[in-house]
Amino acid sequence: MAKHKNSWTEDKIARYYEEGRGSGELSNYKPWLTIQNVPSSGRVHRIKGWKTSRIHHLLSDLERNYFYLLEWADNVIDIREQYPLNREITVNIAANKQISHPIDPSTQTPIVMTTDFFITIRKNERITYIARTIKPSEKLENPRIRDKFEIECTYWQKREVDWGIVTEKDIPKEAVKNIGWMHSSYQLPASSEYNLVSELSAFLQKSKDSILLSLRNFDKSYRLEDGTALSLFKYLLARKSIIFDVKKKFSLSQLPADLIILNLNSDGKRAVK
Repeated sequence: MAKHKNSWTEDKIARYYEEGRGSGELSNYKPWLTIQNVPSSGRVHRIKGWKTSRIHHLLSDLERNYFYLLEWADNVIDIREQYPLNREITVNIAANKQISHPIDPSTQTPIVMTTDFFITIRKNERITYIARTIKPSEKLENPRIRDKFEIECTYWQKREVDWGIVTEKDIPKEAVKNIGWMHSSYQLPASSEYNLVSELSAFLQKSKDSILLSLRNFDKSYRLEDGTALSLFKYLLARKSIIFDVKKKFSLSQLPADLIILNLNSDGKRAVK
């Protein structure tokens, strides 16, 4: 009988390693699992990363929300999702703890366990790593899930890597909403020029109208297509050339004076005084 395409076999695991899955850094990293490989009970997401310039494969809304926070954090250098653990080591940990190692029920093959995020952080002048598993809080009492967590926790402890569980309770909703709203605007729109970015920054600094009305007036003043200024504004937010409290509710009905708008040169970069 043919095995399901999502079943694990030794040949399939060997092929994944040959493909370089779970290896590399930044733009060269290949996640062990992609959204095509895993049947998901919820929504999945493919999002181009700010820090890595590659597509990230996120298997739930909760993973996406945590990913947004990592993107926003200045001390995060690299984000590697669906990171594989050394199977020989996890099998030994499970045996020592008398815990059943995860297997594929259709093939009885021990699977390669993964951690949702393996994160590179710059702490002062030092590079360090943390590992984070994402799970809804309602599932934390499941005995089988807790067994898997024990294997995962022990694995990272042996490597002296800080490991932790993140639930929806740890994620600020307004921050996720704000970052998600601007996330796709990290690159300057193809039809825009850097001098327009600096012009908008200066325009907003002088405006007494709401942000929304100011953006509309900018489009009219420069004879731009409707929505151009909004795209540039989101770009400035994503690049932190306009500073605001990302954890607080944000609205375009606010005044530009509510924001910290940095001076920019004609090339769109922050002006140095």
